[in-house]
Amino acid sequence: MNKRYSIYIKPISIIANLIIINLFLRLFFNESYSGFWHITYVNLSWLIISYHLNFYNIGRYNKNVDVISRLTLQFIIFTFVYFAYFSLTNKVINSVDHIKVLAYIFIAITIFRTFYLYALKKYRIGGGNFRNVVLVGSNKSVEKITDFFYEHPELGYNILGYFCDKKINNPNYLGSISFSFDYLLNNIVDEVYCSISDLTKNQIETYIDFADNNLIVLKLLPDAKNIYTTKMIVEYFDYLPVLSLRKIPFDDPVNKFIKRFTDIIFSIFIIIFVLSWLTPLLFILIKLESKGPVFFKQIRDGLNGDQFVCYKYRSMYLNNQSDKIQATKGDNRVTKVGKFIRRTSIDELPQFYNVLIGDMSTVGPRPHMLSQTQKYAKIVDKYMVRHFIKPGITGLAQIRGYRGEVEKKEDMENRVKLDIYYIENWSFLLDLKIIGQTILNGFKKDEKAY
Repeated sequence: MNKRYSIYIKPISIIANLIIINLFLRLFFNESYSGFWHITYVNLSWLIISYHLNFYNIGRYNKNVDVISRLTLQFIIFTFVYFAYFSLTNKVINSVDHIKVLAYIFIAITIFRTFYLYALKKYRIGGGNFRNVVLVGSNKSVEKITDFFYEHPELGYNILGYFCDKKINNPNYLGSISFSFDYLLNNIVDEVYCSISDLTKNQIETYIDFADNNLIVLKLLPDAKNIYTTKMIVEYFDYLPVLSLRKIPFDDPVNKFIKRFTDIIFSIFIIIFVLSWLTPLLFILIKLESKGPVFFKQIRDGLNGDQFVCYKYRSMYLNNQSDKIQATKGDNRVTKVGKFIRRTSIDELPQFYNVLIGDMSTVGPRPHMLSQTQKYAKIVDKYMVRHFIKPGITGLAQIRGYRGEVEKKEDMENRVKLDIYYIENWSFLLDLKIIGQTILNGFKKDEKAY
């Protein structure tokens, strides 16, 4: 069967990247580069890291953040491996020069990949690198996937037509389901999308066998959107397939290491260079206005529902309602100093101690009071999914306006949706974006910051 998607797309990208790497190293380090073992080490390292990170396995539909995340992770790991060579060979080098060259290499590869993907999209729009598609069924799932393909011509999907037992008013209607097999045999078709609800069990089994025996990719469109999730994956226990609702990025040891490593570095930096002088200053200001400790401690729910002591700068007068009632607008429990540190989120900074000891992360779902967890776990769907990862000092929900007081059930529902999106779509760059937006929000007037 003649395929219209090129087998050369990935090799071209790999070869181009290796040329960029070797060209820059040759230009800047002519003498040190000339060694056979150094050349072999650098090239093999890049290829091995690329393979394990699936650096070149970019599908037709990719979000920009996924592409950027792969680039960033590839560059970080390659940098560590690159410098490891000089430690292994006991060579004395000027690290600054090598960092500069690596920066040039990474910039060049980023520019190449950007233009390469852009050119590939234009090529597909022009009719190249396309895949012929047939759809089976006539429900909303089929309509949505059709609209998606037409709205994104850069993905290169060419719809040949539809098969369904109920005749539809569409010029691309090809006939009933029983006629589809002859059509697939006599035409070049790459993928078949079948709506599960429009097929019987026997028909689905027939399509599976037919696709496997004729080198056709079969994809099933589910309708039970309340059951299936965007991050559902298939796992195998021996030969038994098992559907898993979601794959958490931190199940990957590399992602877990990156997350924890950045948390430790960031928390140490804040503790040494910020809290070391800010705490004595706030100690004086808080003590001058009200009696009580400078720190406020509260038990909150964390990873897997385990409880931990969460630290904050005290922003209220001492009262016996702190563990039961959230701060509200115009709350007379909040001190003058407290109003300022709450508005700017300075009161949350002691939680970097929680980050350092591993109870929290810099970014993640905000930990709630125990009373809130008990209440909303019963009335908000998927509320407890938030506890699959460590809670954070800031999070996606907070920068989207869902911080502070929960005034109605919808506030918590939207917060949970954003938390789950973060859990399922985490990336290092997403963390950086959330941290940056949190800092900017500290200088803005937020209606929910009280």
